[in-house]
Amino acid sequence: MHQQEDKKNKLIFYIFSLILLSSINNKVFSEKKYSLFKINEIKVIGLFHKENIELSEEFKKFLFRNILFVNQNSFNKILNKNNLIQSFSVKKRYPNSIHINIKRTDFLALTIFNNKKYFIGSNGKLVEYENIKKSEKKLPFVFGRVDYNNFANFKKIVDKSDFDYGNIKLIYYFPNNRWDIKTRDDILIRLPEKNYFNALNFANKIIYNKMFKNSKIFDLRISNNLIISNE
Repeated sequence: MHQQEDKKNKLIFYIFSLILLSSINNKVFSEKKYSLFKINEIKVIGLFHKENIELSEEFKKFLFRNILFVNQNSFNKILNKNNLIQSFSVKKRYPNSIHINIKRTDFLALTIFNNKKYFIGSNGKLVEYENIKKSEKKLPFVFGRVDYNNFANFKKIVDKSDFDYGNIKLIYYFPNNRWDIKTRDDILIRLPEKNYFNALNFANKIIYNKMFKNSKIFDLRISNNLIISNE
């Protein structure tokens, strides 16, 4: 009777021990698994060194979270708010690293908004002039209440034309969606409301024509007409 009781107690002990060991092993495995997928590196590349560091600071709150459960949209929200960024990609590098590759916006021009000086980016956004290492290339100054995406599109048309964008000193925008440009030689070109491409190609030919060497204003606003002034 005692032997049967001892066997029964031993069996209960073995079963209990097996359950306990199994629970401990599962807990250790889960902790190791969780630790394995903790984010310990968020690498940002594509901006200048200082800008990469500043942006990396914003992502520190994601460190030591489980990479499996981090929502990429959380990164997108931060990146989309940064006016220096043209485009980006966020890639999870398992088990514990995230790499963010950024294409920096190109500075197309300068402008004044609310009495402050800004760069106009190719992404159609404004970047504060004082916060950026000054661009070495000469950029034109844009005047008028312009939609900056609209300006970025206008700049693409200039680039496709024969006209040298680097020769533009000032750009004026008018509410009827028309542009005037002034060259670095102080020649003013009044463009039409449409067909910028053809008008720019034509302007590029005539401003260097010796016949018009003393002319300072070329008015192309009326289709198939050229009005020239020396004033």
